[in-house]
Amino acid sequence: MEENRFFIKQLLCGIDVGRSDSSARQMANFIYLLGDRKTRECMVVDPAWDIDGILSVVRREDMKLTGALVTHYHPDHVGGEIFGLSITGLAELMEKQAVPIYVNKHEADGLRKITGVSKSDLKEMDSEETIRIGEIEVKFLHTPGHTPGSQCFRVKDCLIAGDTLFLQGCGRVDLPGGDSEEMYRTLTRRLSTIQGNVM
Repeated sequence: MEENRFFIKQLLCGIDVGRSDSSARQMANFIYLLGDRKTRECMVVDPAWDIDGILSVVRREDMKLTGALVTHYHPDHVGGEIFGLSITGLAELMEKQAVPIYVNKHEADGLRKITGVSKSDLKEMDSEETIRIGEIEVKFLHTPGHTPGSQCFRVKDCLIAGDTLFLQGCGRVDLPGGDSEEMYRTLTRRLSTIQGNVM
């Protein structure tokens, strides 16, 4: 029997982390830790709102943070200024624990502008590329529409979709960088071709 090495932990902003931030509760963003149970390595998806809280969960789970995965560059997912709010995120993570930041190549300039992280911090990814967290493979899927460089992550039978796809619909396309035609293509040509029983 194959050992289940895949580690995934979902954190809800305002509940699991960022509990004292009423804006985090209203936005209700998800942050994920993805990793390898055997090597104890993990990466964080969309670190924002409460970097100390996220790092505390990493320590509590006895994991070692080795990278950050970015679904898209909106400040509620990576930190920065939005709607008059200042949200902690990647810049604070890099101050506390510098790790490579994996971002879609179409989103890299926007991410640097929003967060202030340097180009040398970024690993610009293309669709269908893969990386490993320990022995766990993460596949990058370019899913434009919500933003030009939105991306999802496929790990085994899990799809981490950011703001591309929700249980009751797709992400907004009325924000800067949003494109309804691209979102339609993403949903009907890119994501609809995923094989298997994916959740």
